[in-house]
Amino acid sequence: MPLALCAGLAVGLTACGADPDEGTNGVGKLSAPEIEREARSAADGAKAVRLAGTLVSKNGTFKLNMRLKKNGATGSVTTKNSTFELLRVGDALFLKADAGFWTHDKGDGKKPTESDTEAADKLDDKYVKVPQDDPSYKQLRGFTEMRPLLHGLIGLHGEVVKGDRDQIGGVRTVKVKGGADGEGGTLDVALEGSPYPLRFTRGGGAGLVVLSEWDKDFPLTEPAREETLDYGSRLPRT
Repeated sequence: MPLALCAGLAVGLTACGADPDEGTNGVGKLSAPEIEREARSAADGAKAVRLAGTLVSKNGTFKLNMRLKKNGATGSVTTKNSTFELLRVGDALFLKADAGFWTHDKGDGKKPTESDTEAADKLDDKYVKVPQDDPSYKQLRGFTEMRPLLHGLIGLHGEVVKGDRDQIGGVRTVKVKGGADGEGGTLDVALEGSPYPLRFTRGGGAGLVVLSEWDKDFPLTEPAREETLDYGSRLPRT
């Protein structure tokens, strides 16, 4: 009876045996390792992306909201101590933060002096160019490097298996997981348009990042002279 009913409705309806991949980019039909490779390939070929989310590591918890492209980036980073903005144009890296950032504990156990506070007030909401020989330069630049950041964040660990279908921002996705329960991470890959990774849930509660605005270019220009001040010594540890 059900078979006959489906056959009778086949001309007008597609509900019986409908293809879940109809109207998609076809990635959902691939194996889990193939889906992961397609997502990585799409990410590697992209010119720009927005990355937003929380990362938990041995060095602490970071909240990122960065727009990234191959020659620079702009956005914000929040740590346990503070929130600051980063702007990189080529090799020139700028940091902007409030006065509290410049007076927080620098790791030597000393409280800020009155002169420290006065200097911090002058730096409040101004861009500071980070010297390339400053120990903080490499760490801070790491938040602005599109390809290394993506490679480090969206890698799955363990046997890669295909998961359920979902939607991220109204776009249909297919999940690929590291391990049956996603203990090695879970990646949502777009089933519409290019197979970009749209969300990555890190294993072990190590954070979640959302990836959007793929290939949407944005302007990058160094701040004006009146917006920039010199810190004058090594930056405080972040």
